[in-house]
Amino acid sequence: MMSVMPTRIVLVRHAQSVPPRFGVPDYDERPLKPEGLASARALVPRLVSCAPVAVLSSPLLRAVQTVAPTAEALGLEVTTWPELREWRSGLVPSADFVEQYSRSWANPGLVHGDGESLDELTVRAGKALARMAEEHPDATVLVGSHGMFVSRALIAAGHRADIEFLHAMPMPAIYEVTSSPVAGE
Repeated sequence: MMSVMPTRIVLVRHAQSVPPRFGVPDYDERPLKPEGLASARALVPRLVSCAPVAVLSSPLLRAVQTVAPTAEALGLEVTTWPELREWRSGLVPSADFVEQYSRSWANPGLVHGDGESLDELTVRAGKALARMAEEHPDATVLVGSHGMFVSRALIAAGHRADIEFLHAMPMPAIYEVTSSPVAGE
């Protein structure tokens, strides 16, 4: 019987982006700041050294812009997966977002409006990791995403993350997890 090695998943939180505007819904095309674009270029040597066979990203522009320089250096396309997008919080950016996010972390089943709970995000992230393992066994995959998604993906992979971890996470940030295909699927 041939054994399949786990997939190495390199999660990258996007670099510094233009901040959301308070009082209006966030938008998918919010770009990186010039310093964020420079940070994305500076990541290239480190991320290329991981030798990914695929570069995946959230469809949100700031995540794509963070991994695109590495994809280009590797001669790979950035493939966007909707399940890698940021938490659909149901919240409009506001001055009290830290308090609102803290409430969600304290009660991960809490849903704001038509958003998803953090528990639902963790399930989505876990399914995305399993899909990567299924599609890229015994390989390394580079993933561009967002702070909340990365935090919950780490939890789905069995690591500890909390709101303090999220607040301390730099932009950009790199974390590695492994995932194996789910038996019987």
